[in-house]
Amino acid sequence: MADAVRILGIDPGSRVTGYGVVESDGSFTRYIGSGCIRIAEQPFDARLERIFIGVSGLIDEFHPSHVAIEKVFVHRNADSALKLGHARAAAICGTFGGDVERFEYAARQIKQAVVGRGGADKQQVEHMVKAILAINNPLAPDEADALAVAICHAHSRPPRLGRLTG
Repeated sequence: MADAVRILGIDPGSRVTGYGVVESDGSFTRYIGSGCIRIAEQPFDARLERIFIGVSGLIDEFHPSHVAIEKVFVHRNADSALKLGHARAAAICGTFGGDVERFEYAARQIKQAVVGRGGADKQQVEHMVKAILAINNPLAPDEADALAVAICHAHSRPPRLGRLTG
């Protein structure tokens, strides 16, 4: 693909962090790879380290030029939201070793870009991700969500939209 951008999408989580890699030229998006960084039961700081190391490895393996990550949304449980924020920060820090631009998107924005409806459920998101990327194999929920983040970024070009801010 001429003028293609390689995008690493990340769905952060303190127990499972999904990732998905696509290439897009703005009109066509191609699947490159995806999976999950699964963290065994261990102290929280060790889980954050595993996320950091895992994302750093993805940067080295896939060489994306853009990283798109889902924004933290406020849970009813403040402790859960804080843990998710820490996991997200560990994932972002894992990208610092690469020459990448970072972008963030709200969950509703991602669902809108992929499904056409900001209130779509997980099954609808997975179905559309598989249809857009011509994937026949099953996807783990976090993997599908990460690919949705990457697709959202691909559909939001020019790339200055959604730029990670403080």
